[in-house]
Amino acid sequence: MDGRDKPGHDEPVMNELFPSPAAGRFGRRQKRARGARVPVTVVTGFLGAGKTTLLKRFLATAEGQGTAVVINEFGAAGIDDVLVRESADETVLLGNGCLCCIARSDLQVALRRLVIERERGETPDFRRVVIETSGLADPSPILQTFATDRALGDAFHVEVVVTVVDAETGADTLSWSPEARKQAILADRLVITKTDIAGEGAAEALAAQLRALNPGAEILQAVNGVLDPSRLVEPANDQRNAFVAETAHSDGISSFVLSEEKPMPWQVFARSMATLMTMRGTDLLRVKGFLNVEGCKGPVVVQFVQHLAHPPVELDAWPDDTRMSRVVFITRNIAEKQVRDLFAAVRGLT
Repeated sequence: MDGRDKPGHDEPVMNELFPSPAAGRFGRRQKRARGARVPVTVVTGFLGAGKTTLLKRFLATAEGQGTAVVINEFGAAGIDDVLVRESADETVLLGNGCLCCIARSDLQVALRRLVIERERGETPDFRRVVIETSGLADPSPILQTFATDRALGDAFHVEVVVTVVDAETGADTLSWSPEARKQAILADRLVITKTDIAGEGAAEALAAQLRALNPGAEILQAVNGVLDPSRLVEPANDQRNAFVAETAHSDGISSFVLSEEKPMPWQVFARSMATLMTMRGTDLLRVKGFLNVEGCKGPVVVQFVQHLAHPPVELDAWPDDTRMSRVVFITRNIAEKQVRDLFAAVRGLT
């Protein structure tokens, strides 16, 4: 037995397992990855894309009841007065069992305050949080927030990232704005708006452009904010459309999927990802998927954003009959072959 196998040997934090007498090696098995935590929907999109209109419509539906909305706005208020009144850093009751918190500075502070005020009975109970980002925001720091703040990670779980794109000006914006491209690339679902006023064929051309940037995302259309509300609440964990061949993006960004039919030893995956995060964490924009781990009954959900690893979660059952590891990588200047070679090297040394 070498030093790696001795009890007490230090392992990367992401290798720590969460044993439970009532569950498997990753803790209590869950029907869904979020467990008892409050699900979070992140709604992003460039300036004027129609995020607020979409959100207003959602809040008026049965699915939108009991939603806490966090407007992650910086600087001057640019929020529709019908949605929230002009009051900085204040929790505003919206009716329909919903409330809104305007965060002009620190998202973590706003989320912590929502939890504290709910526990004190100062705000209504809520069953979901929707974060509407600033039009110029990079979604990555928001995703990182829930991985870096243990208290928030225990209370909330990002379930789906929805990016809104304007059919009239979106194609041009994507051509010159790295922020807009990043918003599209990191989305689980893409919603094309203003199709009723855009030129003929504009929506189809934009959909093709978005599909080239993010072939794994579901692409939808919304006119005047009308969208099936389930598309803002259904989790994206099943990755139904995300397992695609490698595709090239602008800004050196590419996406690819690692899949394997045989069960994978957890240490192979964990040590490979720990190495990637140490050496190229900044360029691991998003990693998400299912693992068929040796000794586990259901799939293990894994998620990473740059240097940060979410705790692995074992689900009760697979979402379909395909019991294979499927992990989507969105990277910057990291080739699929480099990642595959790293995994092979770690497997050979384990």
